[in-house]
Amino acid sequence: MDHLSGAEQGMSTTMKLSEAVTKEELRELRKKSDLRALATLSWNWGLIIAAFAIAIIWPNPLTILAGIIILGGRQLGLGIINHDCAHHAFFKSAKVDEFVGHYLAGAPMNISLPAYRAYHLKHHKYAGTPDDPDIIFVKYYPVSKDSLRRKFIRDLTGQTGFRDTLRKIRNFRLSRNWPWLTFHILLLGTLTAAGAPWAYLMWWAAELFVYPAIVRLRQIGEHGTVADRSQLDPRLNTGTTIAPFWQRVLIAPNDVNYHLEHHMFASIPPYRLKRLHQLLSSRGYYDGYQCISRGYGQVLSRAVRGDEPGMVPAE
Repeated sequence: MDHLSGAEQGMSTTMKLSEAVTKEELRELRKKSDLRALATLSWNWGLIIAAFAIAIIWPNPLTILAGIIILGGRQLGLGIINHDCAHHAFFKSAKVDEFVGHYLAGAPMNISLPAYRAYHLKHHKYAGTPDDPDIIFVKYYPVSKDSLRRKFIRDLTGQTGFRDTLRKIRNFRLSRNWPWLTFHILLLGTLTAAGAPWAYLMWWAAELFVYPAIVRLRQIGEHGTVADRSQLDPRLNTGTTIAPFWQRVLIAPNDVNYHLEHHMFASIPPYRLKRLHQLLSSRGYYDGYQCISRGYGQVLSRAVRGDEPGMVPAE
């Protein structure tokens, strides 16, 4: 990983975070909204229901494929809600966050909220150091075009998904994983009652063939294309991606693309991260840094070795 030039290092001292956003603004940004949290949760489950409904009502290869792609994005969406609840940054009530994060978001993806929280908080604590538990996912970026192609081929052909699913099955314990089992029983039962038990396979097709590729792309955008992963400044070790609407629907759900802002203030609810980004951008906090990507196409280009990212002006 190339180090910043002297000019860029100098720019890192030009503005402190406390100079870019006031305590009063942060107080407003930290306010949780049950309405907005419920809207996010409903949007995710609404898209999941719609993905199944479209394929069931108009069954043909195109609607089934579209449904599978949408499900893959919403599987990540549920994981992101689980993540936000783990930070107690979603609903006003911590108890509601615990229930929603564990049962309504975590269970379908077999994610335990307490176990995830214990793991994930280490990522925040050690970001920018060799002790970051997530560094293994991005430490070798940028990579060659052939390497990047092979990674996504493994994802899209199900190799990654089957590997991860077999791991889940091997580690299955009824006392621990019953919410995951319950979800699948309810999903299969509901689709059978709707006269389309075959649609249950759409969930698995999404998890095996689509979800891994979306997760990889998200990881690359968050920490794989940064200036220097060995630095503690989030502007150097974390990235944000300004994604158009279709990308937010399919591959970057629930404002997960504003990952840099999340690392600065993990207590700010996800539905207020865009506003934080706009404030910091308008005040020049990102000027001189390579931490903002314009869409996931640019994320992919930056992930390839030899394609110097160049400086991207903040929004």
